[in-house]
Parts: sequence; structure tokens; C-alpha cells
Amino acid sequence: MAKVKRATIYLDPTLHRALRVKAAETETSVSDLVNGAVRQSLTEDAADLAVFEARAREPVLAFEEVLKDLKRRGKL
Repeated sequence: MAKVKRATIYLDPTLHRALRVKAAETETSVSDLVNGAVRQSLTEDAADLAVFEARAREPVLAFEEVLKDLKRRGKL
């Protein structure tokens, strides 16, 4: 088993109850569920950052200019 770190977190009672029910239904520990959720969130953040970095060199468009262009082309 990999080294694990213990942490104290405070959950809303409703979330805690839902976690306990899901853990029982899936035969998974609450810790595994929380670790999975945190891992998924961090993975999504990393993917978002990669997209932002890839698009960093794209031109910045003023919202007003985009609206004018859409109106000019009859899209609005």
C-alpha cells in the first residue's frame, strides 16, 4: 500500500451521509471516494490549464466588437 497522509476535513452533514451511503452501495471506503473526487477535480484543472496555455497566443477580442460584427453579419 502506498504511503497515505491523514487529513481532517469538515463535511456538510448531508454530504457526509451521501458519501457513507455511496461507500456502502459501492463497497468502497469514504476515503477512496474522496480521494477519487479530489483526483478527478485536479485532473480537470490540469486539462483546463493546458487549454488556456494552448490558447494564450490567440487574439483577445473585445465583447463590444464581437457584438458589432455579429450584428453587421446579420447574426443578431
